[in-house]
Amino acid sequence: SPRDILVCCCIAVTLLGTCTCLGLSKPEKIDRQLSVCNKICYAVGGAPYQITGCALGFFLQIYLLDVAQLDPFYASIILFVGRAWDAITDPTVGFLVSRSPWTRFGRMLPWIVLSTPLAVLSYFLIWYVPPFEDGKVIWYLFFYCIFQTLQTCFHVPYSALTMFISSEQKERDSATAYRMTVEVLGTVLGTAIQGQIVGMANAPCLPGPGDIIANLSNSSKLLNNSEPKAAYMIASGVICLIYVLCAIVLFFGVREQKGKASICQSEPMGFFQGIKLVMGHGPYAKLVMVFLFTSLGFMLLEGNFALFCSSTLGFRNDFQNILLVIMLSATLAIPFWQWFLSRFGKKTAVCVGSLSVIPFMILVVCVKSNLIVTYIVSFAAGVGVAAAFLLPWSMLPDVVDDFQVQNPDSTGHEALFYSFYVFFTKFASGISLGISTLSLDFAGYISRGCTQPAAVDLTLKLLVSAAPVALILIGLVILYWYPIDEERRQGNRKLLQEQRDNEADSETDSTELAIV
Repeated sequence: SPRDILVCCCIAVTLLGTCTCLGLSKPEKIDRQLSVCNKICYAVGGAPYQITGCALGFFLQIYLLDVAQLDPFYASIILFVGRAWDAITDPTVGFLVSRSPWTRFGRMLPWIVLSTPLAVLSYFLIWYVPPFEDGKVIWYLFFYCIFQTLQTCFHVPYSALTMFISSEQKERDSATAYRMTVEVLGTVLGTAIQGQIVGMANAPCLPGPGDIIANLSNSSKLLNNSEPKAAYMIASGVICLIYVLCAIVLFFGVREQKGKASICQSEPMGFFQGIKLVMGHGPYAKLVMVFLFTSLGFMLLEGNFALFCSSTLGFRNDFQNILLVIMLSATLAIPFWQWFLSRFGKKTAVCVGSLSVIPFMILVVCVKSNLIVTYIVSFAAGVGVAAAFLLPWSMLPDVVDDFQVQNPDSTGHEALFYSFYVFFTKFASGISLGISTLSLDFAGYISRGCTQPAAVDLTLKLLVSAAPVALILIGLVILYWYPIDEERRQGNRKLLQEQRDNEADSETDSTELAIV
C-alpha cells in the first residue's frame, strides 16, 4: 500500500543518513595530528616578534643615547611611554580579536596578514634619525607606539592561535616547543643582525673631562656619526624583510581549525567583563604574577646588559658578540628544558630554570673585567634564559584548559587570556626600561662617553645583578602557590577529551534525529 511504501522509504532514508553521519563523525572524534611541516610553519610565525623585540630590547636604549643623542630623561620617556602604550593595546586587541568574525582564512590569520606591512614600515622609521632636532622626541615616540600597536595586532592573534591549531594538549605542547626553539633562534638572528652590522660601525666615544686624547688627529673621527646611522638603517631593513617572509610562511603553512578550539562559541561579552572573567581565574592570576616579576628581572638584565658590557666592563667593541653567545646558548638549551619539563613537570622546570641563572648574574659583576671569563659566564647564563623563553608559553595552555574545565559553558576567550599575559609582560618591560634609563640619568650618564662616572658603573651593576635576582626570587615565592601540578594537568586533559567526545556524540545524535 502507499502507506507501507512511505514507511519503507523513511526507514531507508534514516538508515542511509545514519550511516553517512557515522562515517563523517568518526574522523571528527580523532584529532588529526599536526605534521612536522605544520609545526615548523607555525613556529616560524613567532620569529618576527622575537627578532624585533630583541633588537629593540638590547639596542634601542643605547641607540637613543649614543646615536640619536637624546637626553637620558627624554629617552626614558620614549621607552616607558612606548612600552606602557604597548601594554594597553594588548587587552584591547585581544578583546577585538575575540569578537572578530570567522572568515575563510580563519579568525586569527587575517589580523596577522593585514598588520604586517604597516608594522614593517613603522619599525624601519624607528631606526631613522630625522634631519631636525626639535621634533626628535615626538618622532621616536610616535613611531615606537605605532609599531608596538601593529605588532600587537600580529602577536596576540598568533599567541592565541596555539589553541586553534589542535585540541590535543600533547600536540599543542609539541608545537609550542617548536615555536620556542624558533623564537630563541629569532633572538639569535636579531642579535646577530643588529649586533654585527651595528658593531662594525660603533658610534665613536667622546672624551670626558678625565680622559686623555692620545692622538688629537682623531678628533674629527670622534664627531663622525654618519656610519652608525647608516648601519642601524641597514640592520632594520634586513629585519623588516625577514618579518615579511615569516608572515607569508605562517599564512600559507597553518590552517585554523574552527571546530577544534571553539566548538560552541559563547555569547560575546564586554571588555571589562572579559577582564573580570580571566583575572578572576585563580591559577591564571598566580601565573601572571609569577612571570610579571621574573620577566621584569630578565628585562632589566636585557635592557642594560649592552651598556654594562660597553661601559662598566670596557668591552665596547665586543658587547654584540657577548649577547650573541647568550642567545646561542639559550637556543641549544631549549631541547634540554623541553625534556626536563616532560620528565619532572612544568612547575619544577620553572623553579630550576630561574634559579640556575642567579649565580651567573652575581658572578658577572663580581669577577674582575676579563673577556674570556665574561664569555664563559654568558654562555652558562644562556641556559637559564632558555627556560625564561620556553616555560611561560608552555604553561599558558594549561591555565586555559583549567578554565574550560571549570567553565564548560564559557568558551572562545583564548585571545583574552593570551593578551592579558602579554599585557603584563610588556608593562613590566616598560617599567624596567623607564626605571633603568632614569636611574642612569640620575647617576650622571654621559652620552657616547669613553668613560662613565663611578655612580653609573654602580647603577649598571645593580640593574643587571641585584635587582633582577630579587625580582626572580619574588616570582618563585608566588610560584610555590601555583595550583596546577602534573596530576591536575593530566586530569584536565582527560576531562576535556571526554567533553569533546560527548559533544561529537551529541552532534551525531542530533543529526540522526533531524534526518528521521
